[in-house]
Amino acid sequence: MSELLWNPTASYISKTNMTALAQWLGRKCGEAFPDYSSLHQWSVDHLEAFWESYLEYTKILHRAPHQQVLDTHDMPGARWFSGMRLNFAENILARDFHGPALVYQIEKNFGEPETPGAYFGEISFKELKNLVARGARGLRQAGIKKGDRVAGYVANVPEAIVAFLACASIGAVWSSASPDFGLHALCDRFNQVQPKLIFASTHYRYGGKTFRTGEVVKPLRDKIPSAKTIVAIPYPVDEADSWGELTWQEFLGPDDAPKLSFEQVPFTHPLYILFSSGTTGAPKCMVHGTGGALLQHRKEQQLHCDLRAGDFLLFFTTCGWMMWNWQLSALSLGVKIGLYDGNPGYPDLTAIWRLVDKLGVTHFGTSGRFIESCMKSQSPLAPYNFGEMPALRSILCTGSPLSPNGFRWIYHAVKKDVHLAGISGGTDIVSCFILGNPNLPVIAGEIQCKGLGVDVAALDEEGNPVVGAPGELVCRQPLPSMPIEFLNDPDGKKYHEAYFEDYPGLWRHGDYVQFTPSGGVIVYGRSDATLNPGGVRIGSAEIYSALDALDFIAGAVVVGWLPPNQSDELIVLCVVLTAPHALDEVMEKHIRQTIREKCSPRHVPHHVFQISEVPVTRSGKTVELSVKAILAGKSVSNRSALANPQVLEEFERIRLRLSSLYPGVSKVL
Repeated sequence: MSELLWNPTASYISKTNMTALAQWLGRKCGEAFPDYSSLHQWSVDHLEAFWESYLEYTKILHRAPHQQVLDTHDMPGARWFSGMRLNFAENILARDFHGPALVYQIEKNFGEPETPGAYFGEISFKELKNLVARGARGLRQAGIKKGDRVAGYVANVPEAIVAFLACASIGAVWSSASPDFGLHALCDRFNQVQPKLIFASTHYRYGGKTFRTGEVVKPLRDKIPSAKTIVAIPYPVDEADSWGELTWQEFLGPDDAPKLSFEQVPFTHPLYILFSSGTTGAPKCMVHGTGGALLQHRKEQQLHCDLRAGDFLLFFTTCGWMMWNWQLSALSLGVKIGLYDGNPGYPDLTAIWRLVDKLGVTHFGTSGRFIESCMKSQSPLAPYNFGEMPALRSILCTGSPLSPNGFRWIYHAVKKDVHLAGISGGTDIVSCFILGNPNLPVIAGEIQCKGLGVDVAALDEEGNPVVGAPGELVCRQPLPSMPIEFLNDPDGKKYHEAYFEDYPGLWRHGDYVQFTPSGGVIVYGRSDATLNPGGVRIGSAEIYSALDALDFIAGAVVVGWLPPNQSDELIVLCVVLTAPHALDEVMEKHIRQTIREKCSPRHVPHHVFQISEVPVTRSGKTVELSVKAILAGKSVSNRSALANPQVLEEFERIRLRLSSLYPGVSKVL
């Protein structure tokens, strides 16, 4: 049964941007939209009219109009708004916004004073424009021009945003990674991009420790020969490092208020290059277009997140996760964005929540994994009364499915009157397929709706659309923010294989989801990581959700494993236990019984093992496929793409234990 956790009042709904758009669109098109379902249906039935209307409504700045909205509905290959010329940075810096644009906080050591200074500060829209003008001048002086590629190995600090916007202003292409990447993982990415210039942070902070980046950056001169210049971005620590050809201040040059011009580029001109996680091979380089990213992000932020000028968005991210690129677009709405660099749970799990309260954040974004870590914490969060967050209107959650218990925890422990918006899409579209809606109720465990102009469905095993049952997530019509291409893929083969191989003409995203009759969405996890015992597909998120009831489990990863000479997949569950627990027969029985009661007998794992950590990517996503590969005896070559690759050695040992139980002879449990 659906559990209602939050329901917007009629007064609240009347004031949202979603309502304003529906009313404006109704007058323009002569249509009636009594509910969101009718509005969404119109947006996909009249795809070109919707996007052209929203372009007009949201007032994107452009210097040359489009001659055609969409050249074809065929995928891949569809091209949007041909003839239009615009500039991403102009849509932020030429709108005459006032007040703070960036508020930054760097993780401080425990006990450091809560005073403004090197670790905390603000940059106004006026100051940001001046810094970007100086950065654009520095790029030109370094020989960077339109279409050239620039990379950032950067902490989540204001200089990274200045560097990106400077690139966008002259039509250069940006690509970034966070400074916790090792040399091998960084070269896997940047050698494909072949940047002419690299910005690199000298240090970063995490978990109370300061880390130098010199041992990675110094070899880049030899490892990435395309890079002619390295610019060192300072970090507020005492240690000095001087490995860059240019310091940040030398790159910016004199503070003489240079004039900022904006290079006009086509709608599909490359804006930035993002990378797949790289856990199953070399990272794919996804090239995203200027207009598509801006238009899609404004739609999501303005309508689905209800952001407006003067609001404050803080999304905890690094420069290596797509959410960094996503949040940047909110500046074009006059939204103040918060940058936090460090561990959001240091010195304890209240840290980032305290900051949200202290700064008056209106929209806070984080991962499902972090929320569930807070929920599972053995250090109670109750001493800090999160209910006193008067400014907070919305919590955005992505990265991994949030369990129903995670939804409940937000309303119990954080704030009762808040819009909890699950969002799900990916680096592939640098945006969302399904996401929140301020006009709709919040149901435990469900993302609220499909995005406007996004024609998604779940397909059963016969390829038929289903509602009320799980299926493969597909997108049936083009989106402006789909990649314009993969880098180093001249014939488009890798792009086609990634999304269109299984269902010709349909984008297969790789998620296993269920659309409910009321329009909500349940995400069960990656479809290639779903479990298949007895031929019945089971989403890993179902088992993770059941484990939420067990306080002694801090995390888990579950995969399917096929023993030698057997045709039926077995479920293998690996759990992280809270101290001082250790897995024994009693605890294992309790785990199985809980899963049986909350899910079904088919969900009960055949084997349960204890591990020290859940293996995750650098953006915090559980790498079930890597675990599955190891248990199957396959190699995982690109371990540097993981945040904690050392934990994979534990699964090697688990594989040996499983092999001893199934020594190549047919055996049925």
